[in-house]
Amino acid sequence: MTPAEALGKPRVTLKVGSALLVDEAGRVRRGWLDGLAADIAALRARGSQVIVVTSGAIALGRRALRLPKRSLRLEEKQAAAATGQILLAGAWAESLAEHGLATAQILVTLGDTESRRRYLNARATMETLLKLGAVPVVNENDTVATTEIRYGDNDRLSARVAVMAAAETLVLLSDVDGLYTSDPTTDPEARHLPEVAEITAEVRAMAGGSGSDVGTGGMASKLVAAEIATQSGCTVVLASGKADRPLQALLAGARSTVFLAPSTPRSAKKHWLAASLKPTGRLTVDDGAVKALRRGSSLLPAGVKAVAGRFERGDAVIVETTAGTAIAKGLVAYDAADAQVIKGRHSEAIEALLGYRGRDEMIHRDDLVLL
Repeated sequence: MTPAEALGKPRVTLKVGSALLVDEAGRVRRGWLDGLAADIAALRARGSQVIVVTSGAIALGRRALRLPKRSLRLEEKQAAAATGQILLAGAWAESLAEHGLATAQILVTLGDTESRRRYLNARATMETLLKLGAVPVVNENDTVATTEIRYGDNDRLSARVAVMAAAETLVLLSDVDGLYTSDPTTDPEARHLPEVAEITAEVRAMAGGSGSDVGTGGMASKLVAAEIATQSGCTVVLASGKADRPLQALLAGARSTVFLAPSTPRSAKKHWLAASLKPTGRLTVDDGAVKALRRGSSLLPAGVKAVAGRFERGDAVIVETTAGTAIAKGLVAYDAADAQVIKGRHSEAIEALLGYRGRDEMIHRDDLVLL
C-alpha cells in the first residue's frame, strides 16, 4: 500500500509530535500548523474523517509558566499541561477555523482505554463529533495522570485512539522520514525501509532512543504504536512532518515507511469479539431479530425477549434464539437492570422508561459478531 492510498481511507488518525508543533522557545509554529490545517481540510474535502492526536501542552505550558529548563517534577508537568492545554487547543481551533472546521478537545488517560465503560463513552463521543463534522483533537490528560497511569508518549496514545475510532490509517508525523535498518545519522550504511509487512524482533532491533529535546517518543515508541495499530487492522504511515504541508508532501511521494495491517479494523475487531471476550450474560431474541441480525442489522430492544446474567454496559453478552442456540456475541449498551426494563420495547420509549436517553440499539452492529 502506498502512503497516498493510506491517506485516502475513510478515517485517518494523525499524530503530531511536540518537536514539530512547538519551537525550542516554547511557541507554536504557527505557519507550520496553518499548513497542516490546510492538509486536514484537503483530506476532509476528499471524503476522509480526520482525528488528531497532538503533543505540545507541556512544552507550551512550560514557557507560559516560566518553568526552568531542567527535568520537571510530576506536579510541575501537570501544572504545565493544565496551562498548555488551553494554548494548544486554542492554536488548533484557530488554524482549523480558517477552513471552516470546528475543533473539539478530548483529554484521555491510559485508564480511559482500558476501562470498558470509559472506552465506550470516549468512542461514542468521538463518533458523534465526526458525524457532526468536527475534528477531534486528542491529548493525554497529564493534569490528572500519574506516572503509573500515563501512556508515557503520544505515539502509543495515537495507536489506542486509532483502534478506538476504528480508523483505517494512522499517520505518525515525526522528525524522521521513516524506519531505517540502523541510525542514519551515525551509520552511512543505514537503509530506508519503505514498507514493513510484519514487526519482527529484527525490526524492533532497528529502533533507537528519542532524538528531540521537547518530545518523549523515540523510534522504539513508534514501533510499539505501529504494532498496536496494525494488530487491530490499522495501516500505519511513519513520515517526516518537517515540510510546510506534510500530508501534501506524502501524497506527492515524500519518503516514508508504511507498516501494513493484516486485516481491516472491522474484521480485527470482530475477531477480538468472537475469540477474546468472555460473555457475562445472555439475551434471548425473537425470530424477527434473528433474521435482522443475520442481515447485518443492530439488535434493538424490541427484539429482546429475555435477559439473563449480571453485566454492565460494555460487557460482552451472548445473543441466542428462543430455542437456546447462540447466534451472536456483542458488547451490550445497557447494564442488566436497564436491559430488563427496556426489553421488548421500542427505542422511542427508552427515555421514558429509564429516565435518560441511551442508545437506540441494545447492541450496535459494529459491536456484534455472528457465531
